[in-house]
Amino acid sequence: MLGLLFCTLAPWPLVAQTSPGVTSIAPGFDAIAQSPGAASSPLSQPALSPGVLLLLELDGKLSQAVAAGGGSTFGTWFADDAVTLNNGQPVILGHTAIAAQAQWDPKVYQLTWTPQGARMGPSNDMGFTWGHYEGHSRDKNGEPVVIAGRYFTVWKKLPKGDWKIALEASANDAPETGECCTLPKP
Repeated sequence: MLGLLFCTLAPWPLVAQTSPGVTSIAPGFDAIAQSPGAASSPLSQPALSPGVLLLLELDGKLSQAVAAGGGSTFGTWFADDAVTLNNGQPVILGHTAIAAQAQWDPKVYQLTWTPQGARMGPSNDMGFTWGHYEGHSRDKNGEPVVIAGRYFTVWKKLPKGDWKIALEASANDAPETGECCTLPKP
């Protein structure tokens, strides 16, 4: 899956590591340079470029819309040729298929996320955001269930000027230390 993501991003210049804790950004490549220990919110950065601000604004508008409208609203944000890649799930291709899968009720399942960064490509018509998400629901006994993980969203500007999601990918957080490899106790 990571190979696919890197292939998708191949036309964009890469961020090069020049020395520990210092990044060099290729010319024309918009970025948030976060130092180790920096606050996790990209909005705490003192000088965000207009491209990064636009992507973070899109991410925020999507978050507000999904909080109010749930899955059916989430589905409306995807481009006709969009792709979703989610942990343990088959690839979903196209707006129609994605919208058909995204049918959760916000009263039953609440999906929230916090962007942690963004990059805008040099042509200012494609960029991506990433961050951490949480999904809250209840099991059949009414007990709270929380899933959490990382997300990556590729945004593209359509010919009429509106922005849509081209790719949405997520992966659940890793299990707590020791949870993945222990044998059941008799």
